[in-house]
Amino acid sequence: MSRRERVQEVRRDGLQLLPSLLLCDFANLGAEIHAMEDAGIQVLHLDVMDGDFVPNFTYGMPIVEAIRRVTDLVLDVHLMISKPERYLGAFYDAGADVITFHAEAVDDPLPLLRRIRKLGAASGLAINPQTTVASVAHAIEECDLVLPMSIQPGFGGQEFQGEVLTKFAELKELAGPSLILEIDGGVNKQTITRCIEAGAEWFVAGSAIFKQKDYTLAIRDLTQSFGVSNRGVDQIN
Repeated sequence: MSRRERVQEVRRDGLQLLPSLLLCDFANLGAEIHAMEDAGIQVLHLDVMDGDFVPNFTYGMPIVEAIRRVTDLVLDVHLMISKPERYLGAFYDAGADVITFHAEAVDDPLPLLRRIRKLGAASGLAINPQTTVASVAHAIEECDLVLPMSIQPGFGGQEFQGEVLTKFAELKELAGPSLILEIDGGVNKQTITRCIEAGAEWFVAGSAIFKQKDYTLAIRDLTQSFGVSNRGVDQIN
């Protein structure tokens, strides 16, 4: 099974909560990931920032490789970087299952989306809050995942921008049933229901998980918000 096929298999399991590891305890990275596994998480979200496309700087291929060594969970790698075309193969080799780059970082996303699929990964396209769906409509057919950002990318903990939720209805009109609709930025117990109602399927959460004392409880609270019983939480409670 290719990585792209595995991603679609996970999609068929229903709505997914994706912990954003940007806010985890990197001094205990393996333990943090195993805590996510124990809580029934199926997909991890990895934010790669270069200090150029966005003002923040995080990590690159070595961290993705380290995470892949300790888990078989799907790795959703979000490239918030300039010139993403230089690094698609490297992130695939590091273990990415989904490779998402920003439409704003390239002249035309189509060639890169096709390259990602040719590698065997699922292709993802992110758009900033100010970017319209119409501006990327020609590329949707080559996307396995589209990520409308609900904050300006670069830093966690920002306020949720609810106006972006209208993009999900537009994307559903353009896309077939296999397109994954993801949302990232300000997702918490207060906003997740609005995201579900708008049509999102994968929900990236950072502060709502890693700034809580009890990860399992935080994950259970979020997954209960969209009516999905988290299998790992059920098993350990």
